[in-house]
Amino acid sequence: MALGLPSVLPNSQPAIGELIRERQPTFSFEFFPPKTPEGERLLWQAIRELESLRPSFVSITYGAGGSTRDTTVAVTERIATETTLLPMAHLTAVNHSVAELRHVIGRLAGVGVRNVLAVRGDPPGNPGGEWVPHPEGVVYAEDLVRLVRDAGDFSVGVAAFPYKHPRSPDVASDTRYFVRKCRAGAEFAITQMFFDADDYLRLRDRVAAAGCDTPILAGVMPVTRMATIERSVQLSGAPFPRALAERFEKVADDPEAVRRLGIEQASEMCRRLLDEGVPGIHFITLNRSTATREVWQNLRVDARA
Repeated sequence: MALGLPSVLPNSQPAIGELIRERQPTFSFEFFPPKTPEGERLLWQAIRELESLRPSFVSITYGAGGSTRDTTVAVTERIATETTLLPMAHLTAVNHSVAELRHVIGRLAGVGVRNVLAVRGDPPGNPGGEWVPHPEGVVYAEDLVRLVRDAGDFSVGVAAFPYKHPRSPDVASDTRYFVRKCRAGAEFAITQMFFDADDYLRLRDRVAAAGCDTPILAGVMPVTRMATIERSVQLSGAPFPRALAERFEKVADDPEAVRRLGIEQASEMCRRLLDEGVPGIHFITLNRSTATREVWQNLRVDARA
């Protein structure tokens, strides 16, 4: 199966929601804002190397508590104006008043960026801590979706959780919360990272059973070292699949074998997702290009076979 690789003119800024519905499956990357000069160098090296693959779009994350707000906006602006890539900025509600959120939205609109991923976000310093809304801010992600949609001609995406959001009491509640975000105006969703295709498929099925047809892209992060497993649990709030963890543990003393297994596992999972009709794959790159390019090449080889 061939992946969707739309030819996007610089600065044309199409709506990602429309791209996903018209050109499935899409193929996209996620980057995070750098905090050091060396980090910035690595980010732009990865962007330039992955740009040649002509992804459908790229996204730039937002630090906990809005800690990278200005850098997120600056990176998004630069991608929009200096590359051929279609950027999407993440936006969170943590520690922001409605006025501050509108200011960020205005800056994005000022350089023609019309794609935003609206997420409530985690408390700074402790993702599992108590979430306290800003006294002049918004309370839920669905409120943030409405705020962005009301601000202009934006295509808005939201997060989806194959295992369920860590703060949701159960899967049924999590599904209801997700559907509310979509009905508030979200045009698409991107999952938190997962490592078992069945987790994604169960999410898709329960959302469809709830009467919601919002396209859900699969968030994929190849495991390249053992530390990635622990980090994935921290970032996603979901347990790493036990059977898969045992496969990695058997080669834990061989870093190259761990990396090979990670590329193999991610490629196999993506192949199955594509066979199951996933509307798109969104690679979480951690600002590195090599592993993503290897998985992409494996998928390209399969598409030509």
